[in-house]
Amino acid sequence: MSDAQEARGGEREAAAGDADADAREAEAREAEALLAVAVEAATTAGALLVQRVRHGAESQVSSKSTPTDLVSEADLASERAIRELLARRRPDDGFLGEEGARAEGSSGLSWVVDPLDGTIDFLFGIPQWCVSVAVRDGAGTLAGAVYDPNRDELFTATRHGHPTLVGPGGTVGLSGPRDLGRLAGGAHDADLATAMVATGFAYDADVRAAQARVLARVIPRVRDIRRFGSAALDLTWTAAGRYDAYFERGVKQWDIAAGALICERAGLVVLELPVHEQLPWGIIVTRPGLAEAMLELVGGA
Repeated sequence: MSDAQEARGGEREAAAGDADADAREAEAREAEALLAVAVEAATTAGALLVQRVRHGAESQVSSKSTPTDLVSEADLASERAIRELLARRRPDDGFLGEEGARAEGSSGLSWVVDPLDGTIDFLFGIPQWCVSVAVRDGAGTLAGAVYDPNRDELFTATRHGHPTLVGPGGTVGLSGPRDLGRLAGGAHDADLATAMVATGFAYDADVRAAQARVLARVIPRVRDIRRFGSAALDLTWTAAGRYDAYFERGVKQWDIAAGALICERAGLVVLELPVHEQLPWGIIVTRPGLAEAMLELVGGA
């Protein structure tokens, strides 16, 4: 190859690199704009739910998949509020909500929403529930926000940006268990015995029985287990360093769309748990050094 040909080849590679960089920068700008909408939707719905809590117990409650899988008028009102806001801000986008609202869009983007993650906690007066709002394109989740009104904590991330927690104490960048500092004796990367692990359970009794067998195997091997009832908060709390790992089967896309992105951007390993006998599909999130041991521990019945 002549010097001239090499020079032209180098120029083409440089031009292609510049084009890729421009495309990434444009996507990053779009993601930040979409994140602002996600934050507005999540905090608006969170304020609505707080008002409902102050007004007393929900009077309209029904069941979904099982008698223990409940939906309240609060869930429905929150989803309506989010969908109405998105219809004004992003009328061409699609929508998928936990409580049944679905719409095809023409923009290539779709919003995935859990308007009240932790309904049972909400109904029982347990302050462990949140609102999760994410937006996806063909490559996956582009931006997501999880808002916890009880603590006024807002967790956010975009595909190319740094994940953050905005709360009463200010703004903190998230980087998993290393982020907020570890207690003395906290988990080292490969130390399962000192790991704090969060999980959740399905509503179906047969699935819960299979999950109980897995849990019996996990409990003697880790520091302790936490089960608080909100998958989105379990994910974001892992990103914030409050847990070393989280796993759960039977979760839906609206439960995890925003939280999984926040964990990925915090440097955590996010893996799927494939269907195994009576155990449905699920997710596991952990610091890199614990991933293999956790997957071996919870991967089957």
